[in-house]
Amino acid sequence: MKTSMPNREKAEQLLYDYTPESSFFLASSKHTLLANGVFTCLRHDGITNYHSLQEQVDAALDKAKRYGLSDNPVVVGAIPFNSEQEAYLKVPLFTSWSNALPFKQMTNISGEAPVSSYTINPVPLPEEYEQAVNQGLKRISAGELKKIVLSRSLEVTTEEKVIIRDLLYRLAMANPDGYTFAVNLNDDATLASGQRALIGASPELLISKKGIKVTANPLAGSAPRSQDKEEDAQRSSALLQSAKDRHEHAVVVGSVAEALKPFCKSLHVPEEPSLLHTKTMWHLSTVIEGTLSSEAVTSLQLAQALHPTPAVCGTPTAAAKKAIQSIESFERGLFTGMVGWNDSRGDGEWVVTIRCAEVADYTLKLFAGAGIVDGSTPTGELAETSAKFQTMLQAIGMSRDEAVQIRGIKNAETL
Repeated sequence: MKTSMPNREKAEQLLYDYTPESSFFLASSKHTLLANGVFTCLRHDGITNYHSLQEQVDAALDKAKRYGLSDNPVVVGAIPFNSEQEAYLKVPLFTSWSNALPFKQMTNISGEAPVSSYTINPVPLPEEYEQAVNQGLKRISAGELKKIVLSRSLEVTTEEKVIIRDLLYRLAMANPDGYTFAVNLNDDATLASGQRALIGASPELLISKKGIKVTANPLAGSAPRSQDKEEDAQRSSALLQSAKDRHEHAVVVGSVAEALKPFCKSLHVPEEPSLLHTKTMWHLSTVIEGTLSSEAVTSLQLAQALHPTPAVCGTPTAAAKKAIQSIESFERGLFTGMVGWNDSRGDGEWVVTIRCAEVADYTLKLFAGAGIVDGSTPTGELAETSAKFQTMLQAIGMSRDEAVQIRGIKNAETL
């Protein structure tokens, strides 16, 4: 396996070198990773549990070391929301690492979205999503749930072939503080069956682990941003003071802390949330830092212990998962799962799979969800999911209203 030392000037080249055949790409505010080729592809059989997945990862990494690919091989990929479904994990042949992308100096690819026409099919329709939120609120009122996360999707068909690298570039440029990723969903490094990728720009770190140090950054409680600076500031202030959003956030932070405690000899959890923003959203954020009792614990083990957090599922977890399967009208697949990497030393980084789309040659399937708690309204949650779609919609050029054909809805602002 070929590796390289971090080099600030090389980060943009890694993005430029990404192709639809690449196994994996991840850019964060700290580093950039590009993986190419396939040494082995792990296929979860849908019956065994996450413990067996960890065993499969360990076996694949041991095999890679025996074959001399690297002293410290890496597994990369995506794990779905539902643990009974297949994980898309690979040990790549080649990995290249660098520091964070130098956004202000990047010029290799145009940041302009291409002019094209799109047909969009919302699943479910907006009014059907509002009905789903009402179902969730009834279960909360009955005491069955304290919170449930309900999502919806947009099925986009394009007249021109989707250029995944350009889409990835625009996502990275628009989200310099987030985690921009692309996961090849084909088993090999060819495009014999067409390009298939999971691509997105998540703001949420599930867990990172280096040595005995771990960091998690749960987000919960959100508000759309405004282009008017004064209105934008009012929205962020209102979010920080919102009792409903602070309660939603506290539930998630408490769950993450409880899941990490058995692994840590010390854990720091700030008492108050802070504000984190993307280009389109405000979020309540808490950075949790801990020191592991044993360095032998892997980042994948920690991610499995945390997943799914109430930020993407609800609480109580089992009841929320059952309710999601009953209420939602489509299969989440990899959405609200996790994307990341884990090396043979157990270090790694996993981010929550949100603000994303599954991309093929001429189609994209976008996803967005919102947390429903006591005090939520169907109109408010529909607006929140509409705002969250904007990360991907803007990247594919949906801001150009003249190039958009929307079926079943009036315009892009009321998705």
